[in-house]
Amino acid sequence: MKYTPINSKLFIKNRENFKSKMLPNSLAVFNSNDIYPVSADSTLPFEQHRDIFFLSGVDQEESILVLFPDCPKEKHREILFLKETNEHIAIWEGAKLTKEKAFETSGVKTVYWLQDMEKIMFEIMTQCDTVYINTNEHYRANVDVETREDRYTKWLKEKYPAHRVAKSNPILQRLRSVKDPIEIDLIQQACNITEKGFRRILNFVKPGVWEHEIEAEFMHEFLRNRSKKFAYTPIVASGNNANVLHYVENNQQCKAGELILMDVGAEYANYSSDMTRSVPVSGRFTDRQKEVYNAILHVKKEAEKMLIPGTDWAAYHVEVGKMMTSQLLKLGLLDKADVQNEDPEWPAYKKYFMHGTSHHIGLDTHDYGILTEPMQANNVFTVEPGIYIPAEGFGIRLEDDLVIQESGAPINLMKNIPIEVEEIEDIMNVK
Repeated sequence: MKYTPINSKLFIKNRENFKSKMLPNSLAVFNSNDIYPVSADSTLPFEQHRDIFFLSGVDQEESILVLFPDCPKEKHREILFLKETNEHIAIWEGAKLTKEKAFETSGVKTVYWLQDMEKIMFEIMTQCDTVYINTNEHYRANVDVETREDRYTKWLKEKYPAHRVAKSNPILQRLRSVKDPIEIDLIQQACNITEKGFRRILNFVKPGVWEHEIEAEFMHEFLRNRSKKFAYTPIVASGNNANVLHYVENNQQCKAGELILMDVGAEYANYSSDMTRSVPVSGRFTDRQKEVYNAILHVKKEAEKMLIPGTDWAAYHVEVGKMMTSQLLKLGLLDKADVQNEDPEWPAYKKYFMHGTSHHIGLDTHDYGILTEPMQANNVFTVEPGIYIPAEGFGIRLEDDLVIQESGAPINLMKNIPIEVEEIEDIMNVK
């Protein structure tokens, strides 16, 4: 891995928290992701299943974690099953986790090779009543492929049909949404790497550069700072491309007078950052661009003040909508009749600001979190208002990542990333 080792006490704590929520005499199983094929002998880069990583720190394919806190045999209360490593594998694929290294990484003392899994599982399944299966129930999930986790669950239920089945996901939704200080530090590192990338491109952007060249500058800075990749597919959208919310082609030339919307974030140790900035290709905003930009920045700053324990996510978005409506009236994009005659299900402001303002962020860019429950301390949220004006040839979005505190204002993990108009212009015009 490119990242420096993570203290295993994080994963030990996460497992203890999970086990405390389990039913008596129950067992939970978590699988690594597959390595997905492209064609011939090509594969996509491996991405670990975030749940097994959250609970063990194991960042390797063909790994299984089993938790059985009431197991009669103490050594089987936590088990890791790993792909057996040897000299041949080390030569062709690189070193895999040894049993000793797996303990050092995870804090799990009992490690077996994967070939022993069925035998050990038979023993412990005869000793438990309930088995927790791990399903993807994120509110944005839309998965067509059968995952390794899915195949394992199918095998487990067919082989042991008399066991009661419970779901890991509701427990994980709550645990993963409240970040440990170690996790917040890792997200901060991802944000710091993103800052370095952004400052790099502020000195690079000028009329005539291509969107993909900007993407390459970000990637260069990310890789040299121990990030393995973008946290999500980057958006580098110049001119009217910014009015396509998920524009990812990044293949157009940037022209004088345009704005570039960049929705880009580095990952670090599987943790995501998520930043959006909009900058002028020519180094200076026009008066109209500046007017719209500052309206969005105002909404962003006011929205951040509502990120406190107890805030209702849905009510928060209603309030942000009211703020945005006020700004759109001042910008002349809406008039009073538009607001008076609006459809409550699709308010007038949605013509120019059609997406949500905030989502959880952490191991996933759209991280786990139960949106029907009040916000709480150590939730990490994005704040990302925008205004999109195809008729004027530009769209602007601004986004930072913030940690809710027990009291007071949230901590902005991107506070050092330039966002004020004057600061951006000053940096872009240094000779």
